[in-house]
Amino acid sequence: MTHDPYSWLEDVESPEALDWVRARNAEQAATLAETTEFTSTRDRIRSILDSDEKIPGISKVGEHYYNFWRDAEHERGIWRRTTLESYHSDDPEWEVVLDIDALNEAEGANWVWHGASVLRTGPDAYRLAIVDLSRGGSDADVSREFDLQSKQFVDGGFYRPESKGGTSWIDSDTLFVFTDTGEGSMTSSGYPRIARRWRRGTALDQAEVVYEGEVQDLYIAAMHDSTPAFERNLVSRAIAFYEHELYLLGDDGTLTRIDVPRSANPGLHREWLTVELREDWTVEDTDEAGRTITQTYRGGSLLALGLDPFLAGSRDFHVLYEPTPSTSLAEYTWTRRHLVLNVLDDVKNRLVVLTPDGGRFRESEFVGPPQVGTVEVSPVDPRTSDAVWVYATDFLTPTTLSLAEIGAEPEPLKAMPQFFDPAGLVMEQHFATSDDGTQVPYFLVRPEGLTLDGSNPTLLYGYGGFEISLTPTYSGAMGSAWLERGGVYVLANIRGGGEYGPTWHQAALKENRHKAYEDMAAVAKDLVARAVTSAEHLGVQGGSNGGLLTGNMLTQYPELFGAVVIQVPLLDMKRYSHLLAGASWMAEYGDPDDPEQWEFIRTFSPYHLFDPDTSYPPVLFTTSTRDDRVHPGHARKMAAQMIAAGKDVTYYENIEGGHGGAATNAQAAHMSALAYRFLAERLRL
Repeated sequence: MTHDPYSWLEDVESPEALDWVRARNAEQAATLAETTEFTSTRDRIRSILDSDEKIPGISKVGEHYYNFWRDAEHERGIWRRTTLESYHSDDPEWEVVLDIDALNEAEGANWVWHGASVLRTGPDAYRLAIVDLSRGGSDADVSREFDLQSKQFVDGGFYRPESKGGTSWIDSDTLFVFTDTGEGSMTSSGYPRIARRWRRGTALDQAEVVYEGEVQDLYIAAMHDSTPAFERNLVSRAIAFYEHELYLLGDDGTLTRIDVPRSANPGLHREWLTVELREDWTVEDTDEAGRTITQTYRGGSLLALGLDPFLAGSRDFHVLYEPTPSTSLAEYTWTRRHLVLNVLDDVKNRLVVLTPDGGRFRESEFVGPPQVGTVEVSPVDPRTSDAVWVYATDFLTPTTLSLAEIGAEPEPLKAMPQFFDPAGLVMEQHFATSDDGTQVPYFLVRPEGLTLDGSNPTLLYGYGGFEISLTPTYSGAMGSAWLERGGVYVLANIRGGGEYGPTWHQAALKENRHKAYEDMAAVAKDLVARAVTSAEHLGVQGGSNGGLLTGNMLTQYPELFGAVVIQVPLLDMKRYSHLLAGASWMAEYGDPDDPEQWEFIRTFSPYHLFDPDTSYPPVLFTTSTRDDRVHPGHARKMAAQMIAAGKDVTYYENIEGGHGGAATNAQAAHMSALAYRFLAERLRL
């Protein structure tokens, strides 16, 4: 495709492009939304999203526990706080700190909550905060100083204008800031290139520069670690998605690099340096006799060493975790005195506790781990406490939240109610064989007495990118709109994800991207071979990188599916690196401006693979005008191209929502209902 007849749709808010969007929204998506089945599904999902019985996730800030909450009464949400004692009760007493709906009404705005960071040191500790707000849900946001005592924005306080970027408190009068400060201050990916130290009462663009990256870098940031007795300043240089440098920033402005591989992920906690490796690392060290020792640490491992010995030249790391063929490190979490490893073993979680002891680490089991599919652990306050929050869930088990002191049984705090009837449903794990013989795991949720005759409407979901793992989680929306109605649900753990660590991800990078798509197709074929379903009853769904995945299912494997849902997708892989944040993903997909790399990229560019003479299954495209991460032009252009060829296309573009596709529960319910009703009608559920 030398000439692109639909390039005008890349002009996000041009009158012509928006007229096209409105016209498409008024077609099949509008017809679908007029049915009683759609209304019923949307309202059911909305009631789940608005339910007062959802678990309010909390974070400890001083003596208070903060939560951000949306429901029917608070469409844009409220930031609120309570005490731990009150949170233990069935009906906690919440104090509203900031009401976003009231703020929008007062300011005539459409702010969407992006989070807050609270000052934790000095005389103003736990009083001052920086609140981040986005217009319509875009990644770009503003930062505004807020007083947690008066519950008002600080008049004349810190204010970061709208941009991608952020801040970090140093003290009550000083921030690190990384944001757009004029020409040349952003990277080619649209993220901050310069980190500054910003003092109260001074102009942002005149703030002291502490680090400047290169234009082709991904993201530059600076952070302050306020851990008592271990206070330090850090500079982070993300060169690309999988290349990173971390520096200690001295009081005199000197930078000391944490000299580990750029592909590794270094972390600091008190006196410890941890290094999570993505590739093998060979180091040299000297033993007590002065002999040189060579040691190779395996990719996927987690290492630890005292920061001071490391800076002095030691490379005698403690190997805290080393991968096996069936395991990977999902995450690790520090408390004040312990390190909790969360290991995936064939995509099932297992927790291990490691405790520094005499310069080494001793291992113990996590007491009372939840016996469900997916477990997540996060610290309550790693500066001062050994307590952790424990979230547990699977497809059929509503999420529970417990509070656990390391070494003691977890204390249940909250449980989400059953939002759909799980009676008679079972969850299984199977493995499909990909084209190169790789065994690809997938989860299957089905009725217990399922008749294996190929007639069962089945929804296959996947992602397969950026080393992100998909594990079983509870979704009231999916359960009520799909499972409860008799549908079968499948979650595929294809290559490109992180289910088996960095090697599982790296196996599908760039010229090997086809392996992710072969894996997904293998799962689809396995479902048919098991007679769970057939092509006419099999749908596939994915968003973002998963939208690229489903775009390739549409164009490369149209015969395998009866319906395809493509959400906030990448689809034009010739143009992606020039659209919004696209340049930041070249480490994943490659550089389409390099003729040699374009030769393999074009083999997974759905926009270019489309053939007007090929028969395709019905497809639903959804995106957001306010998505400033993945350009809405991808979905627009692909839909326009297919519509011009007379294909069965349903298109819906939400005006708000950012990359998440929705800014409110009402919008989220509408978007979800579109997908589930489209699939239900086309797959005959």
